[in-house]
Amino acid sequence: MKLSPAKPFTWASGWKSPIYCDNRKTLSYPPVRTFIRQQFVHLIQSEFGRPDLIAGVATGGIAHGMLVAHDMGLPFIYVRTSTKEHGLRNQVEGDASVGRNVVVVEDLVSTGGSSLQAVGALRDAGLEVKGMVSIFTYGFDKARTAFEEARVKLHALTNYSILLDQALREGYITEKDLVPLNTWRKDPANWNAAVQA
Repeated sequence: MKLSPAKPFTWASGWKSPIYCDNRKTLSYPPVRTFIRQQFVHLIQSEFGRPDLIAGVATGGIAHGMLVAHDMGLPFIYVRTSTKEHGLRNQVEGDASVGRNVVVVEDLVSTGGSSLQAVGALRDAGLEVKGMVSIFTYGFDKARTAFEEARVKLHALTNYSILLDQALREGYITEKDLVPLNTWRKDPANWNAAVQA
């Protein structure tokens, strides 16, 4: 996690954010990566049963999805948010014909846009999407609404409130830091406009 309220990060959605969570770094630490894999397997089994396939969303969900598929003894595919511009121009990579239903693994859900583009590609490939799991979600209303409208169940291992509580407890942020972080969380689109002003 990186915190920078004075020089916010820009997301693919165009939103400015005072915080950046890089879940890819978890792959560099075997105990952390193992814990995430085990928690994903437990979450998938308890919420969705046993799917035919696991799909990872490119790029952050690929490695974690592969680890989960291996642990569960399931086929693995991955999905891009848009069609590849060269080669076979695939959006879904791997053999999607080996199953009928899939659970999608994502590293982070912010607005839900790219995650749901991946879901759309899997549905277009003829798969039933049982749901999605992610390491982290900000829990934005926009994402919650988008997932409801797309009829996709999302379950995350952790969320923004838990992250802030833990960061405060460990001294990574202060009570003063919580003000812009909570203001941003409540209304990220307008916080973005205020930053640009």
